[in-house]
Amino acid sequence: MARERIHDSVVACSRRRFICAAAAAAVVAPALGLAQLPKKVFRIGYLNLRSGPNSSDEAFIQRLRELGYEVDRNIIMEYRWADNDLARLEQQADELVRLNVDVIVTAVTPAVQAAKKATSTIPIVMAAAADPVSAGLITSLAHPGGNLTGFSFLTNDLAAKRLQLLREIVPGAARVAVLTWGAVQGSGSPSEQLVAQTVAAGQQLGFEISHVSIGDSADVSIALEAMARTRPQALIVQVSSLTYEHRGAIVDAARRMHLPDMYETRLMVEAGGLVSYGPDVDELYRGAATYVGKILRGARPDDLPVEQPTKFELVLNLEAAKSRGIAIPPTLLRRADKVIR
Repeated sequence: MARERIHDSVVACSRRRFICAAAAAAVVAPALGLAQLPKKVFRIGYLNLRSGPNSSDEAFIQRLRELGYEVDRNIIMEYRWADNDLARLEQQADELVRLNVDVIVTAVTPAVQAAKKATSTIPIVMAAAADPVSAGLITSLAHPGGNLTGFSFLTNDLAAKRLQLLREIVPGAARVAVLTWGAVQGSGSPSEQLVAQTVAAGQQLGFEISHVSIGDSADVSIALEAMARTRPQALIVQVSSLTYEHRGAIVDAARRMHLPDMYETRLMVEAGGLVSYGPDVDELYRGAATYVGKILRGARPDDLPVEQPTKFELVLNLEAAKSRGIAIPPTLLRRADKVIR
């Protein structure tokens, strides 16, 4: 009997401990469950006219990481590369809208236009657009309106400065060719603005400006041959997904013709071009990531002003200068923000 009472007592104690533990678990479990629920995973549509990534895209992801957004943890990147195909670009914009992404990130005017055409509700952040006001994308920089905000590239206004830099490099140059992407030309297009401003600046500075446009990838060699026939003494190349894609051919043509070649971004100089003067594109993409972070935290695009670059960098490539037989003036070297040796 004594043994049975001891056994029953042990069982009762064990049962009480189990019940208490279960009760405690019942109280704690909801709190643990809430703590373990995954945070919202945001889907970011990344629409680009280029055929693939470069350092600017890496800068965008790095800035997101600094803001606490990690790919495959709390954000999913939906990359779409149009490979310079405008029709494909529009299809991809529609695709991102069907995926109901939380925000669309894009750059250059045609891509921004495609995104804006595809949706009036999903926030759109442009990393770099030449002149979004003139293009009719926004009402004003301070109050963009609608679902679009971001950063203006605004490099066309630097046409006179680039011509002055070319004169420093080659004082006797009088004929300058401007190479643009003709496929996006239209009223107020970035390429038309660049040509018009370069012609106006050239008249004041005593330059004769010729213009050659590239329609598509098949046009590159034809356009470069047409440029050579104008017998230029210097070359200015408009930044675009197409000129970037064919930077090797463009740089090679400038090298063969011993031309001082001027670009809007350092990406082309890093690929073998001679000189660039313009905004730091990587910084623009970092800024776009900052805007994405604000929107994911609840900010409205129309409350975020479109920002313009405040710093412009001069980048020189000494190896390219040597291959073209050009001596860069020491005064210009001292003013350069970056020198590639």
